[in-house]
Amino acid sequence: MFGNMIGKLKEAQGLMEETKARMESIYVNAEAENGMVKVIMNANKKLKEINIDNSLMSISEKERLEELLAVAINKAMEKADKIFESEMQGMSKGLFPSFPFLF
Repeated sequence: MFGNMIGKLKEAQGLMEETKARMESIYVNAEAENGMVKVIMNANKKLKEINIDNSLMSISEKERLEELLAVAINKAMEKADKIFESEMQGMSKGLFPSFPFLF
């Protein structure tokens, strides 16, 4: 029984590494204020790109820009979390079908 479980855990570890590598190539986009601030992040939550509308590039818009950056980045992180959770759930179902409480 434990030998099979150890084998499943090693398999899960390998699948986890594969999933993490795959997440590097899955990108999510998010924006704030109708696209005035846009961010692109991969599913591992690595920020790849930030695009800022030129109208926000003045000292008087600094606080607004900071707020919009936070909104857009948080939206992208939420999307990345959903993708990650979905990937992990699919992996868990395949490895441990007799343990429905895992997902």
